Amino acid sequence: MNAPKPPAEMTHEEVLRVKLEVLRREHRDLDDAIHALAERPHDALTIRRLKKQKLMLKDQIARIEDELTPDIIA
Repeated sequence: MNAPKPPAEMTHEEVLRVKLEVLRREHRDLDDAIHALAERPHDALTIRRLKKQKLMLKDQIARIEDELTPDIIA
């Protein structure tokens, strides 16, 4: 019997690129939500929470970008 071939595995870099795209999309979605809520002054606490979440996503994006960017010794 022929064993089925395992599905092609993604490299670490490919996984990081997919995760990076997902995080960027979440960051944009939070930005849109913040702008929509900014029109309602009574949602200040929600806006502050979303901004904090957006900053955490930005930090994660920066870490992944740093990992994907090769170190160049000048």
